Amino acid sequence: MPELPEVEVTRLGLRPFLNLTVSGLVIRNYSLRWPIDSELPKILKNQILLDLTRRGKYILAKFTSGTLIIHLGMSGRLCIVSSEETLNKHDHVDIKFKENNLILRYRDPRRFGSILWTDNDPLKHKLIKNLGPEPLNDEFDAKYLFSRLRNKEQCIKNTIMDSHIVVGVGNIYASEALYYSGIRPQRRSKKVSMKEVDSLVKAIKNVIKEAIRKGGSTMSDFFDVNGKNGYFQNEHRVYGRENNACIKCQFLITQIKLGQRSSFYCKKCQK
Repeated sequence: MPELPEVEVTRLGLRPFLNLTVSGLVIRNYSLRWPIDSELPKILKNQILLDLTRRGKYILAKFTSGTLIIHLGMSGRLCIVSSEETLNKHDHVDIKFKENNLILRYRDPRRFGSILWTDNDPLKHKLIKNLGPEPLNDEFDAKYLFSRLRNKEQCIKNTIMDSHIVVGVGNIYASEALYYSGIRPQRRSKKVSMKEVDSLVKAIKNVIKEAIRKGGSTMSDFFDVNGKNGYFQNEHRVYGRENNACIKCQFLITQIKLGQRSSFYCKKCQK
């Protein structure tokens, strides 16, 4: 599943479409996680793409009279293609632009993604309005996170993956941040000290910044809008490295299940 860095890499890659005008919309499959509005081709025609922002894992494409809220789900991706590009059987939506013969194509084998239209403030949409702070914003700091952990019995990894606590810290980056901060993923949230929380917040910010800089992690089927792999997976210290030696201490990395997700950590470096 694309996590926040992969979504941000996608958003940045879409900038060639800014200030272009939609000439048409082709919908080959309306059945995503939520059905695509059948009126969307009429709504989008002749509208200009004014801005591209992101909230959590949602890309917000602001047009002249409203916003497309796009979520990539488990396997979705947005591609920049030309009209001559061969169709893939999972190519469900094309947004065609008048200029430069460019098409923004949505491809999604599992169809768990979504493309929703709103005429209103997208930040007040029911899917977005209750999200926690962005991990790279100043609002997300040690004082804030410690206040959210004090009474929580659940494990720290599941807490930092809760989008109501902080958005976009998915399975890969939670594992990596906990490694850098020396905290075991199964530790109870309320047992993490303020000093450790400070280290964890810094690790989350650093890991996500570096992942964005390196194009995200391509673990299975993530590619950017131009079909290129990310390469942050080459920097993973624990994720996907079970039974490999820890970079710091050479102890073997352990894999466990937490909340039905694989978690990776070093028993010696993480306490």
